[in-house]
Amino acid sequence: MTAPITALIAEDEEPQRTELSGLLATLWPELIVVAECEDGVSALDAWISKKPDVAFLDIRMPGLGGLEVARQAPSPAQVVFITAHDEFALKAFEAGAIDYLLKPIRTDRLTETVARLRSRQPATQVDLTALIDSLAGRLKPVETITWITASVGDTLRMIHIGDVILFQSEEKYTRVATATDSAYIRTPLKDLIPKLDPEVFWRIHRNAIIRVSAIRQAKPDGDGRLLVWLHGIAEPLRVSDAFRHRFRAM
Repeated sequence: MTAPITALIAEDEEPQRTELSGLLATLWPELIVVAECEDGVSALDAWISKKPDVAFLDIRMPGLGGLEVARQAPSPAQVVFITAHDEFALKAFEAGAIDYLLKPIRTDRLTETVARLRSRQPATQVDLTALIDSLAGRLKPVETITWITASVGDTLRMIHIGDVILFQSEEKYTRVATATDSAYIRTPLKDLIPKLDPEVFWRIHRNAIIRVSAIRQAKPDGDGRLLVWLHGIAEPLRVSDAFRHRFRAM
């Protein structure tokens, strides 16, 4: 009897981790997911104890990133890196036993990946050191914002980026909203985008950027336009057609 094929999923955002697990259950029903991890350290521990045949690794995770987890892995597995950055969709990913998935993960792309993984079983030991080093060299750190100096009336307020759930354009200003209140800055959204981690913040409209983990629900209105509600903010936000694909599983 053929041994079941097992998989490890390492993704720090729970909604995306759950979505990938659900898609795999549909596209590869005989695959057994033996561990779902939210950081690199627990992913490496799970790899050591579970010895998966396939590992889906988010490149950016707390503790250890996916590249470092793959570098330290003690047993062979087919590796699939997950990234929100188009610059990582390189030919290098398609060499050897490495594959990649871009966020948001599309069903058709995952179907292709599953087909490749099936054809490569059982997993064999492949030296990925040179390839991982090459990819790591291309990994450009995100110039993230830590503190925002915003105006509340005549008062200046320091807001930590970890508290921000929404950036929204309002005439000549940008609204910076937390779950409890709002303030305003003069920096336009186009200048904020390069300094925000694309795995944490999504642009959903030309006038709005939201924190993914703050999403409470998303559903169409009577005219078929997709609306999003955030925790702590009563009014819904419209998702433009250009960004609607991000919510296909919601």
